[in-house]
Amino acid sequence: MSFARASQVAVAGFLLAILFPWMEAGSQIAPPFKAHDPGARKTPSRSGTAFKELPHVEHQLFIDGHRVFNEAASVQGTAPATRSGLGPRFNLDSCGGCHAHPHLGGTSPLVNPQVELATREGATNEIPPFIAVDGPVRVARFKFPQDGKQEDGVQALFTISGRSDAPGCFLQQPNFRRAAALNNLSFRIPTPMFGAGLIEAIDDAAILANMRADSARKFASGIRGRANGAGRPNTNEHDHTVSRFGWKAQVKSIELFVAQAFNVEQGITTDLFPQEVEEAAACRFTMTPESTVHMDAGTPLDALSDVVKASLFVRFLAPPEPLPETDSIVRGRGLFGEVGCAMCHTPMLRTGNVAHPFLRDQEVRLYSDLLLHNMGPGLADDITQGDARGDEFRTAPLWGLSDRFFLLHDGRTKDLVEAITAHAGRGDWRYPASEANESVARFNRLTEIDKQHVLNFLRGL
Repeated sequence: MSFARASQVAVAGFLLAILFPWMEAGSQIAPPFKAHDPGARKTPSRSGTAFKELPHVEHQLFIDGHRVFNEAASVQGTAPATRSGLGPRFNLDSCGGCHAHPHLGGTSPLVNPQVELATREGATNEIPPFIAVDGPVRVARFKFPQDGKQEDGVQALFTISGRSDAPGCFLQQPNFRRAAALNNLSFRIPTPMFGAGLIEAIDDAAILANMRADSARKFASGIRGRANGAGRPNTNEHDHTVSRFGWKAQVKSIELFVAQAFNVEQGITTDLFPQEVEEAAACRFTMTPESTVHMDAGTPLDALSDVVKASLFVRFLAPPEPLPETDSIVRGRGLFGEVGCAMCHTPMLRTGNVAHPFLRDQEVRLYSDLLLHNMGPGLADDITQGDARGDEFRTAPLWGLSDRFFLLHDGRTKDLVEAITAHAGRGDWRYPASEANESVARFNRLTEIDKQHVLNFLRGL
Protein backbone atom coordinates (compact mmCIF):
# COMPACT_ATOMS: atom_id res chain seq x y z
CA MET A 1 0.00 0.00 0.00
CA SER A 2 1.32 3.42 -0.96
CA PHE A 3 2.14 5.99 1.71
CA ALA A 4 -0.66 8.24 0.38
CA ARG A 5 -3.20 5.41 0.51
CA ALA A 6 -2.12 4.42 4.01
CA SER A 7 -2.49 8.01 5.16
CA GLN A 8 -6.03 8.20 3.74
CA VAL A 9 -7.03 5.01 5.56
CA ALA A 10 -5.53 6.27 8.82
CA VAL A 11 -7.35 9.61 8.56
CA ALA A 12 -10.63 7.86 7.72
CA GLY A 13 -10.23 5.58 10.71
CA PHE A 14 -9.51 8.55 12.97
CA LEU A 15 -12.66 10.38 11.81
CA LEU A 16 -14.82 7.27 12.23
CA ALA A 17 -13.50 6.84 15.76
CA ILE A 18 -14.58 10.39 16.60
CA LEU A 19 -18.00 10.15 14.94
CA PHE A 20 -18.77 6.61 16.09
CA PRO A 21 -16.89 5.97 19.35
CA TRP A 22 -18.68 2.65 19.91
CA MET A 23 -16.80 1.06 16.96
CA GLU A 24 -14.22 -1.58 17.79
CA ALA A 25 -10.60 -0.68 17.22
CA GLY A 26 -9.52 -1.37 13.65
CA SER A 27 -13.06 -1.24 12.21
CA GLN A 28 -13.39 0.78 9.04
CA ILE A 29 -17.15 0.58 8.49
CA ALA A 30 -19.49 2.34 10.89
CA PRO A 31 -22.50 0.36 12.13
CA PRO A 32 -25.80 1.39 10.55
CA PHE A 33 -27.43 4.25 12.43
CA LYS A 34 -30.44 3.24 14.53
CA ALA A 35 -32.91 5.80 15.81
CA HIS A 36 -33.08 5.84 19.59
CA ASP A 37 -34.90 7.64 22.37
CA PRO A 38 -32.74 10.55 23.58
CA GLY A 39 -34.46 10.20 26.96
CA ALA A 40 -35.77 12.74 29.43
CA ARG A 41 -33.86 15.99 29.62
CA LYS A 42 -30.82 15.85 31.86
CA THR A 43 -31.61 19.13 33.60
CA PRO A 44 -35.26 19.24 34.67
CA SER A 45 -37.37 22.03 33.25
CA ARG A 46 -38.74 24.90 35.29
CA SER A 47 -42.28 23.55 34.98
CA GLY A 48 -44.30 23.78 38.17
CA THR A 49 -44.53 27.55 38.38
CA ALA A 50 -47.69 29.64 38.28
CA PHE A 51 -48.88 31.68 35.33
CA LYS A 52 -46.87 34.89 35.22
CA GLU A 53 -50.06 36.95 34.87
CA LEU A 54 -51.61 35.81 38.16
CA PRO A 55 -53.13 38.68 40.16
CA HIS A 56 -52.11 39.04 43.81
CA VAL A 57 -55.06 37.13 45.31
CA GLU A 58 -54.75 34.25 42.85
CA HIS A 59 -51.01 34.08 43.51
CA GLN A 60 -51.67 33.76 47.24
CA LEU A 61 -54.16 30.99 46.50
CA PHE A 62 -51.51 29.27 44.39
CA ILE A 63 -49.05 29.42 47.31
CA ASP A 64 -51.63 28.07 49.76
CA GLY A 65 -52.58 25.32 47.32
CA HIS A 66 -48.94 24.42 46.77
CA ARG A 67 -48.58 23.80 50.51
CA VAL A 68 -51.68 21.63 50.69
CA PHE A 69 -50.74 19.70 47.54
CA ASN A 70 -47.34 18.86 49.01
CA GLU A 71 -48.41 18.28 52.62
CA ALA A 72 -48.26 14.69 53.87
CA ALA A 73 -51.22 13.38 55.83
CA SER A 74 -51.21 11.14 58.87
CA VAL A 75 -54.12 9.26 60.38
CA GLN A 76 -54.84 11.72 63.20
CA GLY A 77 -52.89 14.80 62.13
CA THR A 78 -49.92 14.11 64.37
CA ALA A 79 -46.35 15.29 63.69
CA PRO A 80 -44.60 15.55 61.35
CA ALA A 81 -47.73 15.75 59.21
CA THR A 82 -50.41 18.26 60.12
CA ARG A 83 -53.30 17.15 57.91
CA SER A 84 -55.43 14.32 59.30
CA GLY A 85 -57.51 11.63 57.67
CA LEU A 86 -55.04 9.25 55.99
CA GLY A 87 -56.57 5.88 55.18
CA PRO A 88 -57.81 3.48 56.28
CA ARG A 89 -56.68 2.39 52.76
CA PHE A 90 -54.39 4.49 50.62
CA ASN A 91 -51.75 4.57 47.85
CA LEU A 92 -49.76 7.61 49.01
CA ASP A 93 -50.04 10.20 51.74
CA SER A 94 -49.89 13.38 49.62
CA CYS A 95 -50.73 14.64 46.15
CA GLY A 96 -47.08 15.60 45.76
CA GLY A 97 -45.96 12.02 46.27
CA CYS A 98 -47.49 10.98 42.94
CA HIS A 99 -47.10 14.28 41.08
CA ALA A 100 -43.48 15.01 41.90
CA HIS A 101 -41.34 15.21 38.76
CA PRO A 102 -39.82 17.46 37.56
CA HIS A 103 -41.51 19.65 40.15
CA LEU A 104 -44.68 19.61 42.21
CA GLY A 105 -47.66 18.96 39.94
CA GLY A 106 -45.76 16.71 37.55
CA THR A 107 -45.69 12.94 37.28
CA SER A 108 -43.96 9.90 38.75
CA PRO A 109 -40.45 10.59 40.11
CA LEU A 110 -37.48 8.38 39.32
CA VAL A 111 -37.42 7.01 42.89
CA ASN A 112 -40.78 5.57 43.93
CA PRO A 113 -41.87 6.93 47.37
CA GLN A 114 -44.42 4.12 47.79
CA VAL A 115 -41.70 1.69 48.89
CA GLU A 116 -40.70 3.73 51.94
CA LEU A 117 -44.30 4.67 52.72
CA ALA A 118 -45.39 1.03 53.04
CA THR A 119 -43.86 0.69 56.52
CA ARG A 120 -43.85 4.31 57.69
CA GLU A 121 -44.94 4.85 61.32
CA GLY A 122 -44.71 1.10 61.93
CA ALA A 123 -47.21 0.06 59.24
CA THR A 124 -47.15 -3.66 58.43
CA ASN A 125 -47.78 -3.48 54.69
CA GLU A 126 -46.19 -5.87 52.23
CA ILE A 127 -44.80 -4.17 49.14
CA PRO A 128 -46.77 -5.48 46.14
CA PRO A 129 -44.69 -7.29 43.49
CA PHE A 130 -45.34 -4.59 40.86
CA ILE A 131 -43.94 -1.77 43.03
CA ALA A 132 -40.19 -1.11 42.91
CA VAL A 133 -37.86 1.64 44.09
CA ASP A 134 -36.74 2.33 40.52
CA GLY A 135 -40.21 1.88 39.02
CA PRO A 136 -43.12 4.26 38.56
CA VAL A 137 -45.68 5.24 41.16
CA ARG A 138 -48.58 2.93 40.38
CA VAL A 139 -52.17 2.30 41.37
CA ALA A 140 -53.81 -1.03 40.68
CA ARG A 141 -57.23 -2.23 39.60
CA PHE A 142 -58.73 -5.70 39.31
CA LYS A 143 -60.03 -6.62 35.85
CA PHE A 144 -62.65 -8.92 37.38
CA PRO A 145 -63.96 -9.45 40.95
CA GLN A 146 -61.61 -11.14 43.40
CA ASP A 147 -61.84 -11.93 47.10
CA GLY A 148 -65.07 -9.99 47.37
CA LYS A 149 -63.50 -6.86 45.88
CA GLN A 150 -65.20 -5.14 42.97
CA GLU A 151 -63.46 -4.85 39.64
CA ASP A 152 -62.66 -1.57 37.84
CA GLY A 153 -62.22 0.46 41.04
CA VAL A 154 -58.80 1.32 42.47
CA GLN A 155 -57.56 -1.35 44.90
CA ALA A 156 -55.56 0.66 47.43
CA LEU A 157 -52.09 -0.79 47.93
CA PHE A 158 -51.70 -0.09 51.65
CA THR A 159 -53.62 0.07 54.93
CA ILE A 160 -52.95 1.96 58.16
CA SER A 161 -52.71 -1.30 60.14
CA GLY A 162 -49.77 -1.31 62.53
CA ARG A 163 -49.15 2.43 62.35
CA SER A 164 -48.44 4.16 65.63
CA ASP A 165 -51.25 6.65 64.94
CA ALA A 166 -53.81 3.89 64.20
CA PRO A 167 -53.92 1.68 67.32
CA GLY A 168 -56.28 -1.27 67.12
CA CYS A 169 -56.83 -1.12 63.35
CA PHE A 170 -56.31 -4.40 61.51
CA LEU A 171 -57.03 -4.56 57.80
CA GLN A 172 -55.70 -6.91 55.13
CA GLN A 173 -54.23 -5.68 51.88
CA PRO A 174 -55.77 -7.00 48.67
CA ASN A 175 -54.15 -10.25 47.55
CA PHE A 176 -52.05 -8.78 44.78
CA ARG A 177 -49.89 -11.89 44.36
CA ARG A 178 -52.95 -13.98 43.64
CA ALA A 179 -54.26 -11.29 41.29
CA ALA A 180 -50.94 -11.28 39.42
CA ALA A 181 -51.03 -15.07 39.06
CA LEU A 182 -54.56 -14.80 37.60
CA ASN A 183 -53.59 -11.92 35.24
CA ASN A 184 -56.13 -9.83 37.10
CA LEU A 185 -54.20 -6.59 37.49
CA SER A 186 -54.29 -3.34 35.57
CA PHE A 187 -52.02 -0.41 36.39
CA ARG A 188 -52.04 3.38 36.04
CA ILE A 189 -49.36 5.98 36.65
CA PRO A 190 -49.96 9.67 37.53
CA THR A 191 -50.83 12.10 34.77
CA PRO A 192 -48.89 15.40 34.92
CA MET A 193 -51.00 18.41 35.85
CA PHE A 194 -49.01 21.28 34.27
CA GLY A 195 -51.34 23.39 32.14
CA ALA A 196 -54.45 21.59 33.43
CA GLY A 197 -56.26 24.92 33.88
CA LEU A 198 -55.88 25.58 30.15
CA ILE A 199 -57.24 22.13 29.29
CA GLU A 200 -60.22 22.74 31.57
CA ALA A 201 -60.86 26.09 29.84
CA ILE A 202 -61.21 24.59 26.32
CA ASP A 203 -64.83 24.80 25.15
CA ASP A 204 -66.65 21.61 24.21
CA ALA A 205 -67.32 23.19 20.83
CA ALA A 206 -63.59 23.45 20.13
CA ILE A 207 -63.06 19.76 20.95
CA LEU A 208 -66.01 18.69 18.80
CA ALA A 209 -65.01 20.91 15.87
CA ASN A 210 -61.52 19.41 15.95
CA MET A 211 -63.06 15.93 16.05
CA ARG A 212 -64.92 16.67 12.79
CA ALA A 213 -61.96 18.40 11.10
CA ASP A 214 -60.00 16.56 8.39
CA SER A 215 -62.52 13.74 8.65
CA ALA A 216 -61.76 12.18 5.24
CA ARG A 217 -58.06 11.76 6.01
CA LYS A 218 -58.82 10.44 9.49
CA PHE A 219 -61.33 7.93 8.13
CA ALA A 220 -58.86 6.73 5.48
CA SER A 221 -56.27 6.15 8.22
CA GLY A 222 -58.67 4.23 10.46
CA ILE A 223 -58.93 7.05 13.01
CA ARG A 224 -62.39 7.57 14.43
CA GLY A 225 -62.33 9.20 17.83
CA ARG A 226 -64.94 7.82 20.16
CA ALA A 227 -68.40 9.37 19.96
CA ASN A 228 -71.72 8.25 21.36
CA GLY A 229 -75.12 8.51 19.65
CA ALA A 230 -75.34 12.24 20.36
CA GLY A 231 -72.06 12.81 18.55
CA ARG A 232 -70.17 13.75 21.68
CA PRO A 233 -66.97 12.00 22.82
CA ASN A 234 -66.75 10.76 26.39
CA THR A 235 -69.63 12.86 27.67
CA ASN A 236 -70.24 13.41 31.33
CA GLU A 237 -73.32 11.39 32.25
CA HIS A 238 -74.82 14.18 34.34
CA ASP A 239 -74.68 17.23 32.08
CA HIS A 240 -73.55 15.62 28.79
CA THR A 241 -70.54 17.91 28.46
CA VAL A 242 -67.13 16.64 27.42
CA SER A 243 -64.96 15.09 30.12
CA ARG A 244 -61.23 15.49 29.65
CA PHE A 245 -59.08 14.50 32.66
CA GLY A 246 -57.62 11.11 33.49
CA TRP A 247 -56.25 8.34 31.29
CA LYS A 248 -59.75 7.65 29.96
CA ALA A 249 -61.01 11.24 30.11
CA GLN A 250 -63.36 10.00 32.80
CA VAL A 251 -63.30 13.15 34.96
CA LYS A 252 -64.97 16.43 34.08
CA SER A 253 -63.17 19.07 36.14
CA ILE A 254 -60.00 19.74 38.09
CA GLU A 255 -61.81 20.00 41.41
CA LEU A 256 -63.54 16.65 40.89
CA PHE A 257 -60.22 15.10 39.84
CA VAL A 258 -58.50 16.39 43.01
CA ALA A 259 -61.38 15.39 45.30
CA GLN A 260 -61.38 11.86 43.91
CA ALA A 261 -57.62 11.64 44.46
CA PHE A 262 -58.01 12.78 48.09
CA ASN A 263 -60.65 10.10 48.60
CA VAL A 264 -59.27 7.14 46.65
CA GLU A 265 -55.50 7.67 46.73
CA GLN A 266 -55.17 9.00 50.31
CA GLY A 267 -58.42 7.86 51.93
CA ILE A 268 -59.33 11.43 52.91
CA THR A 269 -63.04 12.28 52.87
CA THR A 270 -64.19 15.63 51.48
CA ASP A 271 -67.35 17.63 50.93
CA LEU A 272 -67.62 16.01 47.48
CA PHE A 273 -66.84 12.47 48.76
CA PRO A 274 -67.95 12.46 52.40
CA GLN A 275 -68.00 8.67 53.02
CA GLU A 276 -64.94 6.58 53.86
CA VAL A 277 -63.99 4.02 51.24
CA GLU A 278 -63.33 1.63 54.13
CA GLU A 279 -65.76 1.98 57.06
CA ALA A 280 -64.32 -0.56 59.52
CA ALA A 281 -65.25 0.85 62.94
CA ALA A 282 -61.86 0.06 64.53
CA CYS A 283 -60.06 2.04 61.80
CA ARG A 284 -62.02 5.29 62.00
CA PHE A 285 -60.17 7.91 64.04
CA THR A 286 -61.57 11.21 62.74
CA MET A 287 -64.91 12.78 61.95
CA THR A 288 -65.96 13.01 58.33
CA PRO A 289 -65.59 14.80 56.01
CA GLU A 290 -61.97 15.34 56.93
CA SER A 291 -61.39 18.08 54.35
CA THR A 292 -64.21 20.59 54.51
CA VAL A 293 -65.04 24.29 54.50
CA HIS A 294 -63.65 26.02 57.60
CA MET A 295 -66.69 27.89 58.92
CA ASP A 296 -64.76 29.49 61.78
CA ALA A 297 -61.95 30.85 59.58
CA GLY A 298 -60.78 34.40 60.10
CA THR A 299 -60.61 35.29 56.39
CA PRO A 300 -62.45 34.11 53.25
CA LEU A 301 -59.23 32.55 51.90
CA ASP A 302 -58.73 30.55 55.09
CA ALA A 303 -62.31 29.24 54.83
CA LEU A 304 -61.53 27.27 51.67
CA SER A 305 -61.23 23.51 52.04
CA ASP A 306 -57.97 21.72 51.28
CA VAL A 307 -59.52 20.24 48.14
CA VAL A 308 -60.40 23.68 46.80
CA LYS A 309 -56.93 25.01 47.64
CA ALA A 310 -55.20 22.08 45.95
CA SER A 311 -57.52 22.45 42.95
CA LEU A 312 -56.61 26.12 42.57
CA PHE A 313 -52.93 25.25 42.71
CA VAL A 314 -53.45 22.82 39.82
CA ARG A 315 -55.63 25.28 37.87
CA PHE A 316 -53.00 28.01 38.14
CA LEU A 317 -50.05 25.82 37.08
CA ALA A 318 -48.45 27.12 33.90
CA PRO A 319 -48.05 24.74 30.94
CA PRO A 320 -44.82 22.74 30.48
CA GLU A 321 -41.70 24.44 29.21
CA PRO A 322 -40.39 22.93 25.93
CA LEU A 323 -36.75 22.72 24.95
CA PRO A 324 -35.27 25.38 22.64
CA GLU A 325 -35.93 24.68 18.97
CA THR A 326 -33.30 22.98 16.84
CA ASP A 327 -33.27 22.09 13.13
CA SER A 328 -33.93 18.48 14.10
CA ILE A 329 -36.93 19.41 16.28
CA VAL A 330 -38.42 21.51 13.48
CA ARG A 331 -37.91 18.67 10.99
CA GLY A 332 -39.39 16.17 13.44
CA ARG A 333 -42.48 18.31 13.98
CA GLY A 334 -43.20 18.28 10.26
CA LEU A 335 -42.70 14.51 10.01
CA PHE A 336 -44.94 13.99 13.07
CA GLY A 337 -47.76 15.58 11.07
CA GLU A 338 -46.90 13.82 7.82
CA VAL A 339 -47.10 10.31 9.29
CA GLY A 340 -50.49 11.13 10.82
CA CYS A 341 -49.70 11.29 14.53
CA ALA A 342 -51.09 14.84 14.71
CA MET A 343 -54.54 13.61 13.66
CA CYS A 344 -55.02 12.42 17.25
CA HIS A 345 -52.25 14.34 19.02
CA THR A 346 -53.68 17.68 17.89
CA PRO A 347 -50.91 20.28 18.25
CA MET A 348 -53.13 23.11 19.48
CA LEU A 349 -56.62 23.84 20.78
CA ARG A 350 -57.85 27.20 22.08
CA THR A 351 -59.55 28.15 25.32
CA GLY A 352 -62.90 29.91 25.49
CA ASN A 353 -64.28 32.98 27.21
CA VAL A 354 -63.53 31.94 30.79
CA ALA A 355 -63.40 34.05 33.94
CA HIS A 356 -59.64 34.17 34.50
CA PRO A 357 -57.96 36.50 31.96
CA PHE A 358 -54.75 34.45 31.90
CA LEU A 359 -56.79 31.40 30.77
CA ARG A 360 -59.06 33.24 28.32
CA ASP A 361 -58.65 32.81 24.54
CA GLN A 362 -55.25 31.16 24.86
CA GLU A 363 -53.46 28.71 22.58
CA VAL A 364 -53.11 25.34 24.32
CA ARG A 365 -50.23 23.44 22.72
CA LEU A 366 -51.11 20.17 24.38
CA TYR A 367 -50.77 17.72 21.45
CA SER A 368 -54.04 15.95 22.19
CA ASP A 369 -57.58 15.95 20.84
CA LEU A 370 -58.87 14.89 24.32
CA LEU A 371 -60.94 12.18 22.61
CA LEU A 372 -61.14 8.45 23.22
CA HIS A 373 -59.56 6.08 20.71
CA ASN A 374 -59.36 2.31 20.35
CA MET A 375 -55.77 1.32 21.07
CA GLY A 376 -55.95 -2.41 20.39
CA PRO A 377 -55.58 -5.47 22.65
CA GLY A 378 -51.91 -4.83 23.42
CA LEU A 379 -52.56 -1.59 25.29
CA ALA A 380 -56.05 -2.50 26.54
CA ASP A 381 -56.36 -2.52 30.32
CA ASP A 382 -59.81 -4.17 30.34
CA ILE A 383 -61.13 -1.39 32.58
CA THR A 384 -64.37 0.46 31.82
CA GLN A 385 -64.66 4.04 33.07
CA GLY A 386 -67.59 6.23 32.16
CA ASP A 387 -68.22 5.62 28.46
CA ALA A 388 -64.66 4.43 27.85
CA ARG A 389 -64.29 0.72 27.17
CA GLY A 390 -61.40 -1.54 28.07
CA ASP A 391 -59.30 -0.72 25.00
CA GLU A 392 -60.08 3.00 24.83
CA PHE A 393 -57.87 5.78 26.12
CA ARG A 394 -57.83 9.54 25.92
CA THR A 395 -55.15 10.78 23.55
CA ALA A 396 -52.43 11.54 26.06
CA PRO A 397 -51.25 15.17 25.91
CA LEU A 398 -47.60 15.11 24.84
CA TRP A 399 -46.54 18.50 26.18
CA GLY A 400 -43.98 17.98 28.94
CA LEU A 401 -42.75 14.70 27.41
CA SER A 402 -39.19 16.01 27.74
CA ASP A 403 -39.45 15.55 31.53
CA ARG A 404 -41.10 12.12 31.74
CA PHE A 405 -39.27 8.95 32.72
CA PHE A 406 -42.14 6.45 32.55
CA LEU A 407 -44.37 6.13 29.50
CA LEU A 408 -47.84 4.80 28.58
CA HIS A 409 -50.73 4.50 31.02
CA ASP A 410 -49.08 1.79 33.12
CA GLY A 411 -45.46 2.98 32.98
CA ARG A 412 -44.36 -0.25 31.30
CA THR A 413 -41.45 1.39 29.47
CA LYS A 414 -39.03 4.30 29.60
CA ASP A 415 -38.26 3.96 25.88
CA LEU A 416 -40.13 6.23 23.50
CA VAL A 417 -39.56 3.86 20.55
CA GLU A 418 -41.20 1.04 22.52
CA ALA A 419 -44.08 3.34 23.44
CA ILE A 420 -44.68 4.23 19.78
CA THR A 421 -44.51 0.57 18.74
CA ALA A 422 -47.02 -0.35 21.46
CA HIS A 423 -49.57 1.95 19.80
CA ALA A 424 -49.99 -0.59 16.98
CA GLY A 425 -52.01 -3.75 17.38
CA ARG A 426 -54.25 -6.15 15.51
CA GLY A 427 -57.77 -6.71 16.72
CA ASP A 428 -58.93 -9.90 18.39
CA TRP A 429 -62.19 -11.41 19.61
CA ARG A 430 -62.41 -8.78 22.36
CA TYR A 431 -61.26 -5.53 20.81
CA PRO A 432 -60.84 -3.97 17.36
CA ALA A 433 -57.46 -3.07 15.87
CA SER A 434 -55.67 0.03 17.11
CA GLU A 435 -56.62 3.28 15.42
CA ALA A 436 -52.92 4.17 15.41
CA ASN A 437 -51.88 1.29 13.12
CA GLU A 438 -51.51 3.30 9.93
CA SER A 439 -49.61 6.13 11.60
CA VAL A 440 -47.22 3.69 13.28
CA ALA A 441 -46.69 1.94 9.94
CA ARG A 442 -45.81 5.26 8.30
CA PHE A 443 -43.41 6.05 11.13
CA ASN A 444 -41.76 2.65 10.69
CA ARG A 445 -41.24 3.36 6.98
CA LEU A 446 -39.26 6.53 7.71
CA THR A 447 -35.49 6.45 7.40
CA GLU A 448 -33.67 6.02 10.69
CA ILE A 449 -32.49 9.63 10.48
CA ASP A 450 -36.07 10.89 10.04
CA LYS A 451 -37.26 8.67 12.90
CA GLN A 452 -34.60 10.31 15.03
CA HIS A 453 -35.90 13.75 14.09
CA VAL A 454 -39.40 12.70 15.28
CA LEU A 455 -38.00 11.33 18.54
CA ASN A 456 -35.98 14.51 19.10
CA PHE A 457 -39.11 16.58 18.49
CA LEU A 458 -41.15 14.56 20.99
CA ARG A 459 -38.44 14.71 23.64
CA GLY A 460 -38.29 18.45 23.09
CA LEU A 461 -41.93 19.03 24.08
